[in-house]
Amino acid sequence: MTGTVYLMPNTLDFGVVTAHAATEGLPDLQQVLPLGAIRIAARLPCWVAENAKTARAFLKRVHEVVPLSQPLQAITIVELPRPHKGAAPSQPPRLDALLAPALAGQDMGLICEAGLPAVADPGAALVQAAHALKLRVEALSGPSSLMLALAASGLNGQSFAFVGYLPIEAAARVARIQALESLSRRAQQTQLMIETPYRNTALRDALLSTLNGNTRLAISCGLTLDTGWSRSDTVTDWKARPEALPNDTPAVFSLLA
Repeated sequence: MTGTVYLMPNTLDFGVVTAHAATEGLPDLQQVLPLGAIRIAARLPCWVAENAKTARAFLKRVHEVVPLSQPLQAITIVELPRPHKGAAPSQPPRLDALLAPALAGQDMGLICEAGLPAVADPGAALVQAAHALKLRVEALSGPSSLMLALAASGLNGQSFAFVGYLPIEAAARVARIQALESLSRRAQQTQLMIETPYRNTALRDALLSTLNGNTRLAISCGLTLDTGWSRSDTVTDWKARPEALPNDTPAVFSLLA
C-alpha cells in the first residue's frame, strides 16, 4: 500500500500580514480553508514545501484549530529543489526521492507559499512525478487568487489564460501587452497576469497607457484580506478615476478586449 499525496491549499496572506494585520494577528485559518483540509494537514507526518520556515508557520496556524498529531519538531519538511540556471525545461530535476514517504505507505502533503499548490507554482513537477510513480494524488479545496480574481472581474470566465509575469523592460512589456490585447480581442479570452507587489503601480500604468480605451481591465488586490478589493472597469474609466495600489500586497490583473 502506498500513501496519498495531498495538495494542501495555503492562505493568500503570505508576506502581507505584517503590514495589514500586525495589530489584529493573523486571519482565522477557518475563514479561508475548509475544516476538512485543516484536519488532514494536522495529521500528515511529512511535507514537501517551497520554504520549510513558512510551512512550519502554516502548521502552527493549523495547530490552533486542530491539534497536530505529533510535535511540530517531529514533522519532516523537505524543500523543493530550485531549478539550476541554464537547465533545459525538458530536463526537470528528479523528484522521486521526495516522494519516498508516500512510496513507503505514508500520506504526505505538498504546500506552496500561498494559494493552491501546482497552480502557477513549481510544485507541479512533484505532482507529475507522483503520477509517474502511480501514487494517489488528492487536491484539496482552498483559495486561488487567480480564480477568485477571475470570478470577481465579471470578464469572460468561459475562456481565460494565466500568462504569469510580464517583461520588466518597458518596450518589451508594451509589446507583450499589445499582443495579449490582440489575442483577447481575437479569441474573446480573458488574460490574467501578476506582478511583484512593489511593481503593481508600474504594471497598472503600463496597461492603462497601452490598452485601448474600451478594453476592460480588472484588478483584484489583497484577496481574502480585510483590506482586499476588486474593481472592473474600462481603461477609459480607470484613467478618469485612478485608484492607488499598495506596493506590499499581491494583486491580479485581468483584461478583456
